[in-house]
Amino acid sequence: MNAPACLTEKQIALIERYLIIEDSHERLAAIVARGRKWPSSAQAERTETNRVFGCVSPVWLVGSIENDRCRFRMAADSPLVQGLAALYCELYDNATAAEIVSVEPILLEQLGLTRQLSPTRLNGLANVRRVIREFAARQPA
Repeated sequence: MNAPACLTEKQIALIERYLIIEDSHERLAAIVARGRKWPSSAQAERTETNRVFGCVSPVWLVGSIENDRCRFRMAADSPLVQGLAALYCELYDNATAAEIVSVEPILLEQLGLTRQLSPTRLNGLANVRRVIREFAARQPA
């Protein structure tokens, strides 16, 4: 099955935005800087219920539905983790639940980040993806 065009196009646009930065360390710094601007979950939302387990540093992810679209807010204790998790949130934010369930992220590989990040960090990001997918899967079709 082909991925929905709009989320696929959004992912390509995100990849292209960061690939303009040739130096991989500068690219990662730009992602971290962008993560600081991502809508943060409120302090009251930083509960065990909203915590993404399996991440090296604490991450809280809150999903909501607005006009049949999934929206995401998140926070993390680490600026690096905040930036990387925000990258996933940015990708999936404002997408339909069906799109989120069916489109896998290729951002990390395409941006060369899988070579820069530790296996533990990559596992944590896989858990962020899992939580986003599970939230979408719980939404009515």
